[in-house]
Amino acid sequence: MKWQGRRGSTNVRTSSGGGKLMGGGIGGIIIAGILWLVFGVNPMTALQTGQEVAGGGNTSTEPATSDDRDTQFVKVVLADTEEVWHQIFNEGGSTYKEPSLILFNGQVSSACGSASSATGPFYCPGDQTVYLDTSFFVEMRQKLGISGDIQNSGDSDNQNKAGDFAQAYVISHEVGHHVQTLLGITQQVNEASRQVTRAQANKLSVLQELQADCFAGVWAQRNQERVQFLEAGDIDEAINAASQIGDDRLARAGGGAVVPDNFTHGTSQQRVEWFTRGLESGNVQTCDTFSGAL
Repeated sequence: MKWQGRRGSTNVRTSSGGGKLMGGGIGGIIIAGILWLVFGVNPMTALQTGQEVAGGGNTSTEPATSDDRDTQFVKVVLADTEEVWHQIFNEGGSTYKEPSLILFNGQVSSACGSASSATGPFYCPGDQTVYLDTSFFVEMRQKLGISGDIQNSGDSDNQNKAGDFAQAYVISHEVGHHVQTLLGITQQVNEASRQVTRAQANKLSVLQELQADCFAGVWAQRNQERVQFLEAGDIDEAINAASQIGDDRLARAGGGAVVPDNFTHGTSQQRVEWFTRGLESGNVQTCDTFSGAL
């Protein structure tokens, strides 16, 4: 993936502290570790099914000034999402409000509560911010086996890095949740989920996550038109990443039964299909995963 030489977003900040992690035994830690593997994991889901995390302290942030590779990469990718979504919202006659992105180390407080790195990357609609642990890209490769062209390069500075476009997919998926918040979709899902059974609420969560995957595909296609940033193998990286984190695959990896009623993010096949749909169309209108479900 070509990313050097483009502007970096000014909306990336770093966290200098967080709330206190409370509760949760080894079982909760293991479950939270599984949840970590899921892109776009809802922090509330992590709180309920993994270790309980409580607020308790404010997180102070400052502009990200580090010149390390991962920070610069995140800045460029977030800026790319800003450019594309500004364009899409303008085409629809509305204005895009840019999200913030906070890089943290180990633990962070958000408007959705406190979270640890076990939660994984997440978007909090309460403060319209994407949260990303600074060790995530290394963990992404080690835990999910996601790699890319930089794994095979001779650049020692790029060792232990997941494939660039797979990383960009993670960020663009979380930004997709921000788009859902701006469009009122997140609010509709939350309201509908309070009025149905748990299995039905899980189905709504799946549809919401698949739409964020589709939005990530739309971003990739539109950004390719804008700056021609994709290289050979990049699409395969993202598709591999999507297939690695389906609910069915994670259940099997954890030694559990595959129970569709418990799914919250969709199967590997579904995630790949919806990302691909957005990628091929570049049109948000093709991302209506709900089709009357709300």
